Amino acid sequence: MKRSIEDTSIVFVGAGNLATNLAKALYRKGFRIMQVYSRTEESARALAETIEATYTTDLQQLADNAQLYIVSLKDTAFVELLPQITSRKADALFVHTAGSIPMNLWEGYAKRYGVFYPMQTFSKQREVSFREIPFFIEAASAEDTEMLKTIAATLSDKVYEATSEQRKSLHLAAVFTCNFTNHMYALAADLLEKYNLPFDAMLPLIDETARKVHELSPRDAQTGPAMRYDENVIRKHLAMLDDDPAVQDIYKLISKSIHEHHQL
Repeated sequence: MKRSIEDTSIVFVGAGNLATNLAKALYRKGFRIMQVYSRTEESARALAETIEATYTTDLQQLADNAQLYIVSLKDTAFVELLPQITSRKADALFVHTAGSIPMNLWEGYAKRYGVFYPMQTFSKQREVSFREIPFFIEAASAEDTEMLKTIAATLSDKVYEATSEQRKSLHLAAVFTCNFTNHMYALAADLLEKYNLPFDAMLPLIDETARKVHELSPRDAQTGPAMRYDENVIRKHLAMLDDDPAVQDIYKLISKSIHEHHQL
């Protein structure tokens, strides 16, 4: 009898934001997740209980009979723990979920390996729908590439192959799109708090800014005093930031970048 892709036995190495969301999504699709590893017992147990898996905080106790190991660790921990993760598991397929780590880091440690990268921002406290999240797949063999694409397709309508070099660019672009943008929200929240104003007042603006780039290019969607280089407004804003030179410098640098970008 032909086995379905959901029969693939999986071990998660890591129980952070991405791993938590991905493991839950695969579990809901019927995948059998055998075990969760995390450095901290609290994280390992919390995820394992949700997906009916065992857990461990000791890599020596990592199950050695799973078909797929999904490694979702910080970059430095990934490199440091590679030998322990792959030990005694010669026939398994190993993948990591990082945008910034090249696939070839697996070389010499595993025969079958690849990358399973869902490009999205994840938090344990907030579950996301994977259907619209793009997955970028890479593997050392064509057969494993197809296997990973099939698994990703059970979760998402947007599954692509991408090389390590392409994925590096995706990750860098994602840092600008998500992490830097969110930091701007944090700075805005601090400024609003200083003047006893609610951050909620920014939410319609945030939502419309995000919606616009579904229809316009980011360049065409740009507005504000920096684009037209309204020096009068810019000077007033900078004066308001006199008590915070670091944020003042950010304002200057981004305003200059916006203006120059629109002169091209």
